[in-house]
Amino acid sequence: MIETSQIAALALDYNTDREDLRMPEYGRHVQSMIAYCLTLPDREHRTKVANSIIDVIGNLNPGLRDNPDYRHKLWDHLFVMSNFELDVDCPYPTPTREKLSGKPDAVPYPQKSRSHRYYGNILQNLISTVADMEASEERDAMELDIANQMKRAYLSWNKDNVDDAVIFAELRILSGGRLGQEKAALSVNRGVVSQNAPLHTRTKKKPKPNFKRKTNFKRK
Repeated sequence: MIETSQIAALALDYNTDREDLRMPEYGRHVQSMIAYCLTLPDREHRTKVANSIIDVIGNLNPGLRDNPDYRHKLWDHLFVMSNFELDVDCPYPTPTREKLSGKPDAVPYPQKSRSHRYYGNILQNLISTVADMEASEERDAMELDIANQMKRAYLSWNKDNVDDAVIFAELRILSGGRLGQEKAALSVNRGVVSQNAPLHTRTKKKPKPNFKRKTNFKRK
């Protein structure tokens, strides 16, 4: 005769014997709801049940609500959990296995020049903008400001002093010869302490303190 404990053991349903969850973060109850939705013969009824499932998984994943297209993501998750077998009226384009598993398009990163990196991209973009301006007093003033900023950056990254002619020569290079006329002396005489600058330009050697050794012995 089979005991009660043996009958209970035979009735147990282990997760290892069940179908694997395609998105475990939603749990097995949601997977069971989707399995039930797939068995419905009427398309209109399936669509209503699918919308109800969308509301459920939306409550289970509230972090997606910060995204403007979070409803679209929830529908994508629903089709993934149905193994792309769900046939309902979706408010978004029906995703396919190939589309979701494909690699995204490569991001076109900007091509940055490796020369004169110590000036920074913002300053080089500013040089291009000022170089495109028509000749005027404002353009000359901005050109001088750019040269001073270039000298400040140069001193921060390279050495303690630099001749103004070097700065104007590099300004002519970066502007394609449209800027860099030596019309006035530069007012900058030192660089800026920056966390991105080389270590030897950010730290200065401190003089060693001259301590006198104290003793308890008195000279006679």
